[in-house]
Amino acid sequence: MRFLRYMGMGSGVVVLSCAGILATGAAARAGESAHPDLSGVWGTYVEPGQSSFRSFRAGVKLPLKPAAQQKVKEYRELVTPGDDNPGKFCLGYGMPESMMFSGGYPMQIVQRPDMVFIVYEAYHETRQFDLGDKIVKPGDRVPDRDGYSAAHWEGDTLVVETSSLKEQEDETWPHSADARIVERYRLTKDSKGNKVLENDWTMYDPAFYTEPVKGVKKWAPEKGGVFLPYECNEEGWLDHLEALRKAKNPELPPIY
Repeated sequence: MRFLRYMGMGSGVVVLSCAGILATGAAARAGESAHPDLSGVWGTYVEPGQSSFRSFRAGVKLPLKPAAQQKVKEYRELVTPGDDNPGKFCLGYGMPESMMFSGGYPMQIVQRPDMVFIVYEAYHETRQFDLGDKIVKPGDRVPDRDGYSAAHWEGDTLVVETSSLKEQEDETWPHSADARIVERYRLTKDSKGNKVLENDWTMYDPAFYTEPVKGVKKWAPEKGGVFLPYECNEEGWLDHLEALRKAKNPELPPIY
């Protein structure tokens, strides 16, 4: 429902969020450096001739090792034939799926000299790319589904290395806790001259894969687009209130 609501809003809506206000200041600061400004709201870029509803999982073939294949098989047997998945329980996708998919929702980038902050509208999942002196020492990093991301600039390309991940069999690109994901963000243009944000990424995980896994993700600016709140737990809370009402008076009609 949230995805349909977002798609139906169209453009022409002013983005009203704290992150949007911060992005304005970040743009000014970024303009003082030699690095490109990635700030703003970005939606998935659709290649010419492709449908925006094309399954992002289509054609994903992974060189999994036998032990990793068995782990993924056991997970899928556990949740089949039901539709259980992390998102159903308001859990973020985790990397690299949070970056590749995020339910088709937009993302917002706030850029500063020492940090690049990303909010994916889906589940309000966040990522923080630390640069320079802000980078946390490896021994002080806390494992997370999205891991910890340290970044640096190579010319006009933002290079991000993510580690400190948790083992995941519940996403399209399963991986071990020792996986390392390297992303390369750069601004480019398509054949019509439209601005595109492109990320060429590689996941290194010898524990799960026989070779590195590669992918590409592209975004287009959401000009005047809308970045909505995402309260995944709200429906569960309303269901809980409804159950309490019915327990007190079963004859009352539903109100939600």
